[in-house]
Order: sequence, then C-alpha cells, then structure tokens
Amino acid sequence: MSSPASSAGSPKRRIIDAHHHFWDLSQNYHPWLCDAEPIPFRYGDYQALRRDFSQSDYLQHAQRYEVQGSVYVETEWDPQDAEGEMRYVQSLKANQNLPTVAVAHVRLDDPEADKKLAFQRSFDFVRSVRHKPRAHARPGQASPGGMMEAQWRRGFQVLQALGLRFDLQTPWWHMHEAFDLAKAFPDTTLIINHAGLPADRSPQGLAAWQAAMRQVSVCPNVFVKISGIGVPGQAWTVAANRAIVHSLLTAFGVARCMFASNFPVDSLCGRWDDIWGGFEEMVKDLSASEQDALFRANANRIYDMRLPND
Repeated sequence: MSSPASSAGSPKRRIIDAHHHFWDLSQNYHPWLCDAEPIPFRYGDYQALRRDFSQSDYLQHAQRYEVQGSVYVETEWDPQDAEGEMRYVQSLKANQNLPTVAVAHVRLDDPEADKKLAFQRSFDFVRSVRHKPRAHARPGQASPGGMMEAQWRRGFQVLQALGLRFDLQTPWWHMHEAFDLAKAFPDTTLIINHAGLPADRSPQGLAAWQAAMRQVSVCPNVFVKISGIGVPGQAWTVAANRAIVHSLLTAFGVARCMFASNFPVDSLCGRWDDIWGGFEEMVKDLSASEQDALFRANANRIYDMRLPND
C-alpha cells in the first residue's frame, strides 16, 4: 500500500514518530539482542533485529514521509550500565537530527530510584521513563502485578517532582492497575505503549481489551500510542487493525492518541508504508487538523518536544 500523502506529485506527510529505537550492537550490549539464547518474544522470531539500526536505516524506511522529530525509547540496554544509554543518545543528537527527545529506563522498584531518575533527568532531552512493571503472562490471574507494589510506587511518585512522564508497557489485563495508578497520581502523565498490547483478536479477546482500555481512558492524565499492534504470523493490514485504531480513538479521543512506528521492532510484522499508509487510510475521514494531531501535533505537545506547530 502506498501512502496517499506521499504518492507521486503529492507533498510528503509530516510526522513525529512517537516511539522508535536505535542501536549499535558493535558498541553497546543489549542482552536480548546480543546473547545467543533467544527470549520469548511477542512477535516470534526476532533474528532480523539482531543487527545495527541507525538513523540512515530508519530514514530509508520512512522516505515517503517528512519526519519532523521523534521519540527514542529505551531498548533494554545492558542492566549493568544504567547510565550508558542516555549518553549514547546524547552522542547521537550531537551528530544527527533524530531523535528529538528520549524515554529513559529506570527500575522504579530500585531503592535508589530517586537518584537514578535525577541522573536521567539531567539530560535536557529526557522527557519520560519506562520500566515495564511485573505482569502476568495471561489474563485471569488474581494476584496483583508490579504497579501495585509499594516500592515501585515510591519510585513512581518521584516522577512528578522531576517533571517526567511515564511510558507504561503492560498487557491490557493489568489496565485496572494502571487506572488505579493514574487516579493516585493525577498530575503525572502516563503514556500507554503499543495500544495496551491487543494480541488476542478473538471476539472475546477484543471485547476484554476494549473494556480494559475504556476503563483507564476515563483518567485525563492517560494517553496512548497507537503502535505495536501487529499479530505474529499475519500481515499488517487495515482490515486486521482498523477495529483497534477506531476503538482507541473512540475511548481516548483524538487529542490523547498518537501514531508511532515502533521501528525496527514492528518491521517484523509489516513494512513501514503498509503501517503508516494503513494509519492514513483508517483516519482519512477525519479533518486535516485531527489527522495532523494524530500524526504529529499530539506527540509534540504530550512530550513537550518544542518543535514548530505550523
């Protein structure tokens, strides 16, 4: 599928990519990408990701679009080098256009989380933090997940004072805990990654995901990235993902949603032009300003990227 905004003779659509990664495996150790033993991965075989991914690689995928800015998101960097990843991003920013801002990693249940958060905030481009809380492998488990742990919440409460947001990646069956978290900390922006991971596309699975996302959407400090919605072994198509996108737009409203690539990870389930062209197809009936909000302006605002809005 070619992008309607980038077909021959048409101007490129301007986007801000709200979620992507870079890595240089020759210089930086990522256990999940470098260790011989593979890990269970939600898209299945990820051998294709075990290579460097640079800005030039990224822009080759995105060539039909004008990338105004982007959000680098932590990449499960070497846990023994807690300070190295944002120094790496700093070096990237000194020599290239992307990323604009970054999401750093800090374990919120670390007894020294406050000091580690302050270090990450010392980089003027760090806007948010991600630490995937402990989660159950499947729905229906009664015991709480990591967001309910007292030590984890002690780390979370430091975010507001530092002016940091929180990027939450957790499966939808923990969204009731995200709802509780968002209510307990109403002044902290919580950004749900990858649409709440709606992997189960059975009617029952979709209904349960929709109910979970509707519950958390009532909190005005909760936002959502529409990304990471591929299904293992299936092509990324508008037909397969339209219901996901429209459900999120209905629950959260245009102003609290943003599109993102999750590249290179989502390259495992779809080509860039299929995914972004698919987003364009799904929202073609929205106004031009609403489309621009989803593709660009919302990410600029939510992550305080300070890029031109005109």
